[in-house]
Amino acid sequence: MDFLRFYWYHSFTAKELSFLKNLRVKFERFCFKNRDKGIPNLMLYIAVGSAIVHLMSFLGNSVSLYSLLCFNKTLILQGQVWRLFTYVFTYAQGSTFLVLIGLYFCYQFSRQIEYAMGTFRFNLFYFSGVILMDVFALLFIPSTVTGELIGTILSSQMAYYLHLSLILMYITLSPDSTFLILFIIPVKAWFLGVVYLVLVFETIYSLAPLFPYNLFPLVGLANYFLFAGKDVRNLFPFAQNWGQKKPKVKKASHQAKQENYSHRCVVCGRTDASNPELEFRYCSRCNGYFCYCQDHINNHTHIE
Repeated sequence: MDFLRFYWYHSFTAKELSFLKNLRVKFERFCFKNRDKGIPNLMLYIAVGSAIVHLMSFLGNSVSLYSLLCFNKTLILQGQVWRLFTYVFTYAQGSTFLVLIGLYFCYQFSRQIEYAMGTFRFNLFYFSGVILMDVFALLFIPSTVTGELIGTILSSQMAYYLHLSLILMYITLSPDSTFLILFIIPVKAWFLGVVYLVLVFETIYSLAPLFPYNLFPLVGLANYFLFAGKDVRNLFPFAQNWGQKKPKVKKASHQAKQENYSHRCVVCGRTDASNPELEFRYCSRCNGYFCYCQDHINNHTHIE
């Protein structure tokens, strides 16, 4: 961890790091100001649409039905541009019971993500994943890959790894939540996140002869890293404080006590009166009502 941190900071100049940090702050602020814009309950429409497509497949030829929605590079280049998005509805294949259970949990996870991130940012997260999958498939999948069955399998894999990134994002936002394996064994969410990362890289390695098809899990993972940012450290609670000193909670100065402020950061002591350009939030994971500025809301030791 220390080596990776050293390499990251020393691979960029101070000016580049400052630019990236300011860009990230502006992005966070923009998403926060527009958090209620976008399509609310987006995943509800995706889940219902996928369920309808799956159930309708029993009324006719399922391969033909899925072929109208699946990703097909040749047909897209011929003008059937709806396939750039409709492939997300081809995820639901297999046993009806397992499909409906999977869609239900996917929707429940997305609800929690949307509540934490806001509607606008969740929409960006999902649609950027769709676009990254499209770009990768258009660039690296040969146009000779045609046929209804092959196209359906390819589309279902694209949608599958796209939706798996939702689960990983949920785990990142709620790493201390508990899952019951086989409805008996309690396991922390962050542990399942680590297992997921291991399985992704194992899949990429084991399917190396099928390059570039083995890289679809990495595309979904790239979209996750793009939006998770520093919160990725939540997947490794046992290592995120290595090499770091526990930050001390600064006491308010005499000047701050005299200020007529509404919010004060517990870590740095800045207030909305002394720094009106900052945004202040309250941490739901700390044991109490503790406020943090935008620089420390995702970068502080939680108070137990």
